[in-house]
Amino acid sequence: MKQKTSFVSFIGLLLLGATSVSNSFAQELDIAAIVKESEKAAYYAGDDGRSDARMMIVDKQGRKQMRQFTILRRDIADNGDQQMMVFFSRPSDVKDTVFRVEKRADLSVEDDRWLYLPALDLVKRISSGDKRTSFVGSHFFYEDVSGRAISEDNFELKSQSEEHYILLARPKAADSVEFAYYEVTIDKATKLPILINFYDNNDQNYRRVEAVKIDTIQGHPTVVRSKVSDLVGGAYTLMEFRNIQYNIGLDDEVFTERSLRTPPRQWLD
Repeated sequence: MKQKTSFVSFIGLLLLGATSVSNSFAQELDIAAIVKESEKAAYYAGDDGRSDARMMIVDKQGRKQMRQFTILRRDIADNGDQQMMVFFSRPSDVKDTVFRVEKRADLSVEDDRWLYLPALDLVKRISSGDKRTSFVGSHFFYEDVSGRAISEDNFELKSQSEEHYILLARPKAADSVEFAYYEVTIDKATKLPILINFYDNNDQNYRRVEAVKIDTIQGHPTVVRSKVSDLVGGAYTLMEFRNIQYNIGLDDEVFTERSLRTPPRQWLD
């Protein structure tokens, strides 16, 4: 079976879905196709891949914490099922922690997410209700890292320029998320989502996810620096990706439960 994958970058980045269009100008565009292309560019470049990541968490007092880890991932099909492993190496309090994901394109089948905690030798399942909670103490959510299912939101075109589309997205299951809606800016040249602003029920923009830097790696536009900001509290997390490689030939064994306790060192060193 052919495998496909790419890096976040966003991380995280980014949360796209099936759409509906309400104004006559937008009817000239296939919004669903734009969304699908953007998801593919953000998550599905290459056949598989790895990246070393460093996360800097800055609180509202300016105090900093660092997280360092390696991401391995592959996709079963473009815009489809996906597998991911995140192996933490620094600092000591998270060393050897592993985040494992089996992402499902079919919404009738829930994604599987696990966190291995080495101090307890415990594999903890991350429930659907925990997807939008802090990823190892950062301002990224678990769902930012592993990606949001493309069919969970309705999209419409808000505006466009020569360089960008700006789409308005509303969740289909409003009770399952903390946001009322969000706006995503998609770069027309790279197809990447480069800015997401989240709003609450009072129309307050309380959270932002942005692609800070994009490089082209092996022909794929790739987010190499991303940022999530708490616009209310003033804190943020910056994530940088290094040593990014696509098409490295990851096999089935890498993405098994066995790798939680016995990581595939040949891909991590």
